[in-house]
This record gives sequence, structure tokens and C-alpha cells, in this order.
Amino acid sequence: MSIETPAAPPVAQMRPHETTHHGRTVVDPYHWLRDPGYPVVETPEILDHLKAENAWFEAVMAPQAGLVDTIFAEMKGRMKEDDAGMPQKDGDWLYWWAFEAGGQYRLWYRKPVAGGETQLILSEPAEAAGKEYFRLGALSISPDGRLAAWAADASGAERFTLRIRDLATGADIETVSEVANGAVVWSAASDAVAYTEVNDNWRAFRARLHRLGADPAEAATLYEETADIGFNVGLGRTQDRQWIVISTGDHETSEVRLVPAADPMALPLLVSHRQPGRQYSVDAAHGKLWILTNDEHLNFRLAEANPADPGWWSTVIAGSDRVYLRGVSSFAQHLAISERVDGLDQVRLRTYGGDEHRIAFPEASYTAGLANNPEYDPPVYRLTYASMVTPDTVFDYDPAARTLATLKVREVPSGYDPARYATERLTITARDGATVPVSVVYPVGFPRDGSGRLFLYGYGAYGIAIPPGFSTGRLSLLDRGYAYAIAHIRGGDDLGYGWYLDGKRDKRWNAFTDFVDAANGLIAAGFAHAGGIAINGGSAGGELMGVVANTDPALWGAVVADVPFVDVLNTMLDDSLPLTPGEWPEWGNPITDPAAFDLIAGYSPYENVRAQDYPPMLITGGLNDPRVTYWEPAKWAARLRATKTDANPLLLKINMGAGHGGKSGRFDSLRETAEAYAFVLTQMGGAAADDGT
Repeated sequence: MSIETPAAPPVAQMRPHETTHHGRTVVDPYHWLRDPGYPVVETPEILDHLKAENAWFEAVMAPQAGLVDTIFAEMKGRMKEDDAGMPQKDGDWLYWWAFEAGGQYRLWYRKPVAGGETQLILSEPAEAAGKEYFRLGALSISPDGRLAAWAADASGAERFTLRIRDLATGADIETVSEVANGAVVWSAASDAVAYTEVNDNWRAFRARLHRLGADPAEAATLYEETADIGFNVGLGRTQDRQWIVISTGDHETSEVRLVPAADPMALPLLVSHRQPGRQYSVDAAHGKLWILTNDEHLNFRLAEANPADPGWWSTVIAGSDRVYLRGVSSFAQHLAISERVDGLDQVRLRTYGGDEHRIAFPEASYTAGLANNPEYDPPVYRLTYASMVTPDTVFDYDPAARTLATLKVREVPSGYDPARYATERLTITARDGATVPVSVVYPVGFPRDGSGRLFLYGYGAYGIAIPPGFSTGRLSLLDRGYAYAIAHIRGGDDLGYGWYLDGKRDKRWNAFTDFVDAANGLIAAGFAHAGGIAINGGSAGGELMGVVANTDPALWGAVVADVPFVDVLNTMLDDSLPLTPGEWPEWGNPITDPAAFDLIAGYSPYENVRAQDYPPMLITGGLNDPRVTYWEPAKWAARLRATKTDANPLLLKINMGAGHGGKSGRFDSLRETAEAYAFVLTQMGGAAADDGT
């Protein structure tokens, strides 16, 4: 049956729906778009409306089909189709992944270090065949090398099926769980796997242990979180492989238990009871626990403890206003400390005798860190590195010689000349005096007189820094004369943990005003003009897009909001939703706190849509998304369409078979980026690429 091309965008009905909290009334005329059977969505009128939105998206984008195809071809041409990861040694084997030419998904391989045939561990293409969505969530090889525990999601709902595979035959021999999520850790004897499960509200609430050959329904519970519904349980293992790490916590508080990998049914060792606002993580080496914690300084300190008295912590590296400690891995010879100094990534190696040095990297602005280093006592350390103009690079670092050996530089098959591009790191003064870093990359010769066009990206939440890394897709904008900028706004931890705290909860407005001030600073620096800036953000960054579209619509030439968290008030008022209780430390709890209610109500994009002109907008969502539910972008688009006073395009695309990350195949994902770029170029100009000739 053919689908008739719509002549006009769909108009969602407005239906009365009100709730009252703290004497304030919340009016939600599009509440009906939330299916009462969620996470199952099968109400016909809701599905019909979403399909109508998708049809309108296709109709409006149809004239740009050629441009989408062109950009997609460019992006695909920059991707090495038969790309492969660098083999990494783990015990008697070398492990790596690879793509076949034309393949959407990875194949996972190994071969003996001593020599021998290559063995296929897992074929993602085979597992994804016939599925609209496929995502590998975990792949863990048993210590004896005979078995693989692997978990996959076939819908985007982030509930993973965990299976055990016999690597000798390639056959799956057990299905452990249908609702696993997170890391999988083997016992030292290779006879059991530890994993976490989610409940009906998609909260990772317990860690279980399955003995191979036993009934999975009778898996033992290692730990279950019952004290706080906002806490999520996670698993890991220490670098020396002596302990299975069971963590529980939210965005502010954490608690860690350790279970011997050799005796996983032993009583878990509680490192230290949870204390509100205190975070800590644990690794182990040389009979000691190495603990990173913010108990004495917001930028964390490194401490050591004796497992016999794990709650007494002795400082090894004190907290610092300038040095932000972000992670520690305790190898046999070194503590490898991931940190950020003045906003720049660093890796510090410290011997257990106290000698230390930082690894020197070749550029002044970059992103770098430890890669996968599975062994306890490696001769070299595997690192990743990139900058705005340097493609992703894999190094091995020799700590004795203090030298970097380049193993791989991301290949751009269609060609890439870094001399055609320039990058800068600006600091822009925000309205309250804070200095906001902005990373910019642009084609050489870019006009600095305000006549150019700019693509500005922002996130600013959860303490997640957006690194100044490399993107082959971004070149499709640069080669069309655009500059591309990342605003390192508060809410991320780009400049330390305090930078994060200054953009969350009661200080949330700082993230929004930083972004606007960064845009105005870039205008003042000659990179663009008001109306000549396209902006993009996803999830919490989509919330950012919604706020600044409401507050400063004239600044933006186009807005792309991916899976945007825009129905903030209603979501934070509903503790039955999967993530809400765990999100209260980030945003505030409007159920119990009138001040939090008023703060969120003052910026929540859905509530603050107003009768004014808005820029062209492209909004995306996923029907199976458990993080930002599909009705958030759907309701926001409906209210925008009913309220705004302009005739600019407003498009909503809902992936009907995907979740938070969009489509899962690497080429399908590229096409979605190509659609977004084509939308921007169509609205702001610059559709023709400069091929550099």
C-alpha cells in the first residue's frame, strides 16, 4: 500500500490535562501522546500521529534527497569500509575487531600469541541479520579462554539478552538473562558469570551470579539495591583481576563492594558506607585498594587502603584546584591516572615508590586517554589520541623510554589534508564573568568578518566533557565553508568537577546562558552573525537546544535537537518513569521541593514554548528509547507547531525501531547525520562542497 504524500504537517489535538503541585498548575494538552501501555506502544492514534510526522519529514526532505545522498557518499567515502582495530594481547591471545567492506557491524576475532589460526569469536552481521536494530552490549572472554559471555539488544530498549558461547564450536550453550544491562564479569575459575539486571522501570537494581549449567532462574543475588530507588548497580573488575567490583550509586553518591573473583559467593566486602554527596571508585594492586574520591576536594584525591580495614583511607595524591583526577588504573608497575589539567587531558604514570611523570603529547590542544589495557603487567600502555585536525590515533607508550609508538592513524580513504584546516581554542567571558572554553575548527581562509556560517555543538550536563576530537563527518560542513565549534559549557566537567557543579540543579541556567554567550562571543570574534549559526545537541544537549530556541531564537539559523530531553518538568514529576528517581540529584526533585519545581518550570522547553518566531528545526526521537521517551520530542513538536508565529520548517522524525542512539548500523547512522547536515545546509546555504582543487 502506498503512502500518500501529505500536503501539510500533522496537527495533534489539544486535550485538557492538568496536574497541581505545590499550588502550581501544570497544563499538558498533549499528554495523550504518552501511551498508557508504555513501554509497549500500540495505541493506534498515537502510532498514526507519529507515522504522520515521519511522512511529513519525508515530504519536506524529498527535494533534498540528492544532497543527502551526496553528503552520505562523502561521509562513507571517508570511512575505511574494511577497517579493523589494533590487536591487543590478553593472556595467550590477541583480540581485535574488524569490518568487512560494506558491513554495518563488527566481527570479533582472536588468534594465539604463539601463532596459529585466526578464530571468529562473534559475527555481529550474522546476529543482526533480519533485525531492524542490533547493538552488542557486552563481550567477555572467560579466563580459561574457552567461553564468551555476550549480550545484545535487538530493539533499542536497552534490555540485553545475555548468552554463553562455546568458542570451540561457535554455538551458544546457555541463555542467562533477557534483561541484562552493563558489564559481564567472569569468576576466576571460568565457571560463573556476574551480571546486572534491570527491572520493569529499566533500573539496574541487582547484581547476580550464574553458575554454568545451573538454572538461570536460580542465579544467586550478589547485591540488590533496596535502600534508594534512584541508585543503579554496576559491575567491574580490578586491574589485578582479584576482585569483582559491585558499585551502586546515583549522580552524587556511590558505594562499592568487592567480591573475590576466586570465591564469588563469599560475603561481599563493603569498602565504605554511602555518604550523601561522596563519590568513590576502587581498583586493586599489590594487596592494596586504590581509591579515587571527592570526600576532601571536589576535584578528587587518590587514597590507598588495606582490604582488611577498607574504610580507612590514606592520601596518596591530594586534591587540587588545578588538577582534576578522573580515573585510576592500578597496573603492576604503575598507577595510571587519567586527569585534566587546565581543561587539557593528561595521563600520569606513578610508580608505587612515588616516582611519576606525565605522558607528553604532540599538540597543544587534543583529547587523549588510556585505551583498552586488559593485562595487569603490560610492557607498554595502549593510548588513544585525536585533535580537531588530527584523526584518531592509537599509540603504545613505553614508560621506560618515554616514547610513543604510533600503531594506527585513522585512514580517510577519500583523502584528508590537515593543512586545509585550522583550529583554535578560544575563551569567551560569560555574563557572570566565568570564562568558557570554545574549540573551533574551520577551513583555511575562513572569513573572520562575520559573513561566515557556523555550526555550534553543545551538551553541558552530567559532568560529561565534549572533547576537541576529530570527525570525518564534520568535514562535509567544513568543505562547504562552515566553521564548527564546541562550547565547553558548565554542566560538563571540562574544567574540573566544579565546572560540572556550576551547571547542574539550582545552577542549571549557567549551562544555557554559557551557550548563548559562547555564540555571541563567536559572533564578536567574527566567526558568524546572528542568524548564521546552526546549533545541535542531543539528549540533555537537546534540552539545551530547546531552552536556547525559546530564549534567543534570532541567534540561530537552524536547530537540530536529537532525542531531546525537553519535557523536563513532567518527567521529573513522574517517579514511575525509568530514570526519574536517579535524575533528581542532577535536576532537582519537583515532587518534594517547590523551589526545584519553580526552577525546572522556568526553563523546561516544553512548558516555555511561546508565540514567537522560531528558526527552522529538526527534531528526532526513538520509539523504544528508555532514556528520553518518544513522547517528549513528539509533545514538544506539537506545541511548537501550534504556538510559533513563523513559517519556518519544523520536522519531527521518530525512529520506529530504535532507541536513544538512533539507528544501529554504521552506515544507517551516517545517513541520519547526512539528513541533519542537509537540513542545515538547505536552511542556511552552502550546499555545494569545495573539493579543495
